[in-house]
Amino acid sequence: MPKEGAEKGIIAALEAKGAEHGIDIVDVEVVGATKNPCVRVRIDHADEQAPTITLDEVTAETGWISDAIDELDPFPAAFTLEVSSPGLDRPLRRERDFVRFAGSDVSLSTTATEGRRKFSGRLEGVEGGRVVLTCDAERVEVPLDEVKKCKVRPDFSNSGK
Repeated sequence: MPKEGAEKGIIAALEAKGAEHGIDIVDVEVVGATKNPCVRVRIDHADEQAPTITLDEVTAETGWISDAIDELDPFPAAFTLEVSSPGLDRPLRRERDFVRFAGSDVSLSTTATEGRRKFSGRLEGVEGGRVVLTCDAERVEVPLDEVKKCKVRPDFSNSGK
């Protein structure tokens, strides 16, 4: 199974079970060799008002995540599983993520085959199925289904103050 297909299948399986555990599946990434890939799963609390998930909570959730991927059996051989919090450079993939993190600085790349494919700027939100950014004082709209990757850019400007 190609990596992209495996990622989508794993996301679907984990999202179905994540709700039972109060867990939001932020992102799934399959990297490394085809024979022994690494599956990276980023999780957080489903309740957006809850504080960021802790290392102990991530550890507690890893068992059912591993079982769900084993049940799906997306790889012909062994794989390595890494479960973590979304981190400061949180990936955004669903419309609700783009709405929730409106006002944040992001870096975004598209699947577009023509024109500019990489953008950095302020996320304004989603309008009519299009992700809206302000890049260099210019409004940019990217269809949600053309977003290849988008991550929140951490702001360290006030660190240590």
